[in-house]
Amino acid sequence: MKITLLKLLKGGIALNLILLGSPGAGKGTIASMLKRDYGLVHISTGDMLREAVSKGTELGKRAKEYMDNGLLVPDGLIIEMIREKLLEIKNDGFILDGFPRTIPQAEALDALLEEMGKNLTAVVLLKVSKETVLERLTNRRVCSNCGSLYHLKHSPPKVNNVCDFCGGSLYQRDDDKEETILRRIAVYEEQTAPLIEYYKNKGLLVEINAEPHLEQVYAELKRCLGLGN
Repeated sequence: MKITLLKLLKGGIALNLILLGSPGAGKGTIASMLKRDYGLVHISTGDMLREAVSKGTELGKRAKEYMDNGLLVPDGLIIEMIREKLLEIKNDGFILDGFPRTIPQAEALDALLEEMGKNLTAVVLLKVSKETVLERLTNRRVCSNCGSLYHLKHSPPKVNNVCDFCGGSLYQRDDDKEETILRRIAVYEEQTAPLIEYYKNKGLLVEINAEPHLEQVYAELKRCLGLGN
């Protein structure tokens, strides 16, 4: 698929993207780069849920009941949160990260976007091996005080286990432990991978090799989408 998004941007047409890929594929980083360069609103469903719960919104209260009981938040509730977010950002372009995860969620999203008069511009698949995901995530460390991120191989702290910025101690999140990562990848392959064919059949899929450094991945993404330099 080849589309010239730069022309769309210059024409004032919003770019609406979905990022697909296994845990550790770099979706969050790529989304941040697109937000920085093109003003797209990054809609991470995980962040959206945490924000709604923190603010105590009506939808957040309903979601918290499920989360507190270790249950998945129902698709309908997530869709309602996305609807609220899209109404809030009005005509700005967006990047969906973490949703949809399943075919039923994709179908529900299609119905919502159609109802709101919005269209998906492209669905970007970041392709990465299980070995690369494990290397990226098992070496990730987070500051317990300020939340700064480190990678033991590629961006280590100056002092072992100590944050460069605030002196806080670093720790490994449970989500970044090998056993958890392998379980998350298995869930992705079972539930989310079928979306690849779904969006390919719609002519929306753009496949990107996400193995190199993410700056290189981003450059390739812009080239494939026709976003220019």
